[in-house]
Amino acid sequence: MKVTAASDIQVDTDALDASIKEFAGPNGEYYCEAFHKIHDSTSPLPNTFNKWAAALGPLWAASRAIWGMFWAFLILEIIAWVQIGRGAWGNPGAELFERAAGQQARAQEFLDRAAASTEQSDIDRFERLADNIGRAAQNTIAQAEAAQAETTGILITGLVMLVVVKLIQGLYANQVYEKQYSRWRIDPETTESGQNNRNTALGAILTAAIAPLIIFKFTASRALPFLDEFPEDQASALFLGEGNGRLFSALASWMEAKIDAAAIAGADVFDGIVATVRAVLDALTVALIDTPWPVVMLVICVVAWRSAGPRVAIFTAACLAYIALLGYWALAMETVALVGSAVILCVVIGIPLGIWFGKSRRAYRFAEPVLDLMQTLPAFVYLIPIIAFFGTGNPPGILATIIFGMPPVIRLTALGMRGVPESIKEAAVAFGASKWQLLKDVEVPLALPSIMTGVNQTILMCLSMVVIISLIGGGGLGKEILEALQFAAKGPGLLGGFAILFVAMVMDRIVQGAFRRKDQEA
Repeated sequence: MKVTAASDIQVDTDALDASIKEFAGPNGEYYCEAFHKIHDSTSPLPNTFNKWAAALGPLWAASRAIWGMFWAFLILEIIAWVQIGRGAWGNPGAELFERAAGQQARAQEFLDRAAASTEQSDIDRFERLADNIGRAAQNTIAQAEAAQAETTGILITGLVMLVVVKLIQGLYANQVYEKQYSRWRIDPETTESGQNNRNTALGAILTAAIAPLIIFKFTASRALPFLDEFPEDQASALFLGEGNGRLFSALASWMEAKIDAAAIAGADVFDGIVATVRAVLDALTVALIDTPWPVVMLVICVVAWRSAGPRVAIFTAACLAYIALLGYWALAMETVALVGSAVILCVVIGIPLGIWFGKSRRAYRFAEPVLDLMQTLPAFVYLIPIIAFFGTGNPPGILATIIFGMPPVIRLTALGMRGVPESIKEAAVAFGASKWQLLKDVEVPLALPSIMTGVNQTILMCLSMVVIISLIGGGGLGKEILEALQFAAKGPGLLGGFAILFVAMVMDRIVQGAFRRKDQEA
């Protein structure tokens, strides 16, 4: 029995060694020994040292396809070499000397103006200014000389840093490589193994392209001009020819002309879209602003009570009282109308699109970049085409809000539809459900939690746009905040901000409470 157990252990060890050699390629024996030491060690501290990793640094990591280690230690070694360069051949006080020269020139300018002046008061003032700037120049020169005196310390610091970085690379290289080996055993298809000459060449090219430029930039007393600023004039001449202006101006003019032409050609379509949005907004405006305020307040509190319970109803009443007492009632209701219009259109358009994307992965792959663009593009950027195509005011502001607020409801609806178990859908089909019945009675109810989360996120994201759309003529509380920003009115700005906060909290609590109550009843 003991002989059999020992032979089994030997077989397992031989199989492990063969696997490590297959993974490592060159120097397989060394990595077998190193990985065994790592496996047998109980200490978290490294117990092996890879001299090739210490000597070659990032190039070793690149050759073994450990790209995270490559970038980390490339940056650390560049920092160390910058310090070495500053201490060995750099001029740490160069910028300070240039500043001192400018200050001395400025002081001399005031002395010349004092000499040319005829009134004693002007002479005294210019001489006093020249004396102050001259003393500042002397202080700057003293700082520059002190910086130059520290070159030896900077050099020693860089050398110590480089040695420490090399030691860390050597000590932790095998441990990092062993973790990559573990990933390779689990997924050999996607995890690179062995020593790849292509990776080595790529690492050498990246190192040669990055390190010398950065070291030269931070150590030379006068860096090359093209390292500080991109040569846009030369690039414009290359694309447009000499004397034809800048590429930016030509491209901006071309885009402006195209946008203007599109706005004129599609004026009827854009006017129709604005009219549709305005109809929804007008309906909500009549309901919230034209209706007597006690009725609106009572209805909102009752809806909060029925949807989320008495606590939310009391909180809603307190928020509405704050808004009304501070004179924000009409503005707050206009804000709710704007946000409500945007949310209604987002839901009406977004949920059907989310259902389609949840059923068709090909459609979702095409739509995903558009959704990413809608969420990541800064709002100030897409306000420009909104103004060009739809003008200014509340309806264009709602359209801008829709662009920003629609992606969450689309994404989460698609996620909920994809999360419906196939077994349940198969059972429904087996009982004779049609496609419409399957969608209406099975898929949508099971996806409803995800859909409602998307609606809630859309409401909050639309509310976050109320200040931004005031920049293009949108009304509501956002206009109040914009005016406070323009005049640095801290008090009105904070009070208006709290009003927006309370509107958001009331809407969020009512929607979440309604969903929780339905979930509990189910």
